[in-house]
Amino acid sequence: MRLIDPSHPFFRAAWRRYLVVAFPFVWAMVEAHAGSMVFAYLSAAIGGYLAWNLLLRRSDRG
Repeated sequence: MRLIDPSHPFFRAAWRRYLVVAFPFVWAMVEAHAGSMVFAYLSAAIGGYLAWNLLLRRSDRG
């Protein structure tokens, strides 16, 4: 089961995909700057998951 559906109409626009992927990485930097490394790693992992599904595996959408 996938947590995010890259074939959803919301993700047709490229700028939305990039914005959704970039936000958790920016938030990870905010958390790291605040000294909360657990939440920084968690946010970065979420960003990695989103990047994998929305940018890298996008070719298999139907």
